[in-house]
Amino acid sequence: MSEPTDIDNDNDEEEFTEATLIEAIENQIESDNPPAAKAIFNKLTLVGTEREEILNLMAHVLAYEIDAMLEEDRPFNTEWYEAALRALPELPPEKP
Repeated sequence: MSEPTDIDNDNDEEEFTEATLIEAIENQIESDNPPAAKAIFNKLTLVGTEREEILNLMAHVLAYEIDAMLEEDRPFNTEWYEAALRALPELPPEKP
């Protein structure tokens, strides 16, 4: 067997990260915490957005806030997170 390459490791990490974020979003929806998670999921479902797409959008917002939290060494900003969820399907701006 050959050794895995860095590319394979990067893909595995990305898949793990994506699966973990989506699991976190599903838990938020199920627990209704924060309430915006379930509300935006229901709203986007009603306008015909596919479940997988909704979860990916919501996971993107969660990842954005986690990145900002780590970069700025601050606690999770629930107020910003809920506002960003409510703005979906518009995503937060890309960081420079």
